Amino acid sequence: MKKYSSIGELLIDYRTLNNISQIELASKFDLDVRTIQRWEKNITLLKADKEEEMVDITFIPYQVIRNLNAPVSIPTFYDFNTRKYSLSAIAKELPNPNWIKSKMNNTTERLRTISHNSDIDDIIRCSLVQKHISKPIRKELILKAVALLPELNSILFDNSGYYAGHSVFLPISQISYNKVKNKSIKEEDLSVLDLIDYKKEANPIFYDYDISADCNENLYYIAGGVMKFFSKLENKKYLYASYASRNDTYELNEQLGISIVLENKTKQKELKSNALLRLYEGHFEKFFNN
Repeated sequence: MKKYSSIGELLIDYRTLNNISQIELASKFDLDVRTIQRWEKNITLLKADKEEEMVDITFIPYQVIRNLNAPVSIPTFYDFNTRKYSLSAIAKELPNPNWIKSKMNNTTERLRTISHNSDIDDIIRCSLVQKHISKPIRKELILKAVALLPELNSILFDNSGYYAGHSVFLPISQISYNKVKNKSIKEEDLSVLDLIDYKKEANPIFYDYDISADCNENLYYIAGGVMKFFSKLENKKYLYASYASRNDTYELNEQLGISIVLENKTKQKELKSNALLRLYEGHFEKFFNN
């Protein structure tokens, strides 16, 4: 994460990373380019309505924009590659899974089951931040997953009502999972026919398509909900599976006792990523029993 002290610094990095000129950004805001220049030089701040537009245009978390667009800005750490922020260097580290487990029964009204098209739009937009996801899965696949597994398909909003994170799990058939695993099909090729009613399976597979949160506090609620589901699942002969291409996810999976079954070094070069694309498999029973 990089520490930002002004809205201008954040805007400049956004434009640089996305190869957008001041003129192009001004067009997105329907403003004169001189306004963008004043923002970037921290001569003027964004008005409230432009803060909202900036969330829609840049997909930067609202809290980051609010912190930096204040008369006395609140320095904030932010990572464009993970869409995650923190208010301090210490707080940016992932929370210990055991701490999440101890408080997994805590919840918030800001977390609910995915239910609207706008929910899915935000989820797809955020999933594309992941380097290994170049094309999103189908909307109807997410809707079917919600119907079959509402407990693990959720969306979270911040205190101002803006999107803050999600979890998308696919209850997938063994045949379909094997196809994804051996790369005969890609995730985006999956259809509703590949999903199953996990309650009718002797060995259900829960495919973690994507979990994301814009800060550790929000990750706590999402991860806590996932842990709560698996801790109460009566059928312990399940398989959890997920692709990951982030170092923080590697660390979390290791602590949860999830094993690496595949690594794709070729894909790492294609993605120009510092982290390998890894497929993880396992279950959480050892973690819960410790």
